[in-house]
Amino acid sequence: MKYTPLLFIMTLASSLSASIFEHKITTLEGQETTLAEHKGNVILIVNVASKCGFTKQYKGLEELYQKHKDQGLVICGFPCNQFGGQEPGSAEEIRQFCSTKYNLTFPMYSKIEVNGKDRHPIFEELIGKDSPVAGNIKWNFTKILVGKDGKPIQRFGSLTSPTSKKVITEIEEALKQ
Repeated sequence: MKYTPLLFIMTLASSLSASIFEHKITTLEGQETTLAEHKGNVILIVNVASKCGFTKQYKGLEELYQKHKDQGLVICGFPCNQFGGQEPGSAEEIRQFCSTKYNLTFPMYSKIEVNGKDRHPIFEELIGKDSPVAGNIKWNFTKILVGKDGKPIQRFGSLTSPTSKKVITEIEEALKQ
């Protein structure tokens, strides 16, 4: 194949684009990390909030995680305060709330923005214009299912329970891939 300058630049740019596994994030405990440790797993990424009408979904998320983690499912919670100011707490307050009220064991990360000019790069990869599930997040507890290759597969809104047949079927199908 003969490369023209434009084709070479486009090929180079596409090979340089980051994946969700490469972006720096911080755990609720303050440790800088990436999602690279979850490469090869199916990931359910959820923007969460502690003072939301959907906060009770933490219980279903933990149940889902416990049921499928040995098959390769990881749930990653990203607190976000962009929707009604429903996640006002510090990382320590969020961690304390999640561990005492819901006994969460799945990975939780520090507060980020999922929409707008300060959208975290992971969410840009997940819901940006080139994504199959593109479009702004509408509210807390939006769930994005990511395949083992790090590409988004499906998106579920806040009204969809993490333990719904629809979500479980998609996860089980992704785990078979």
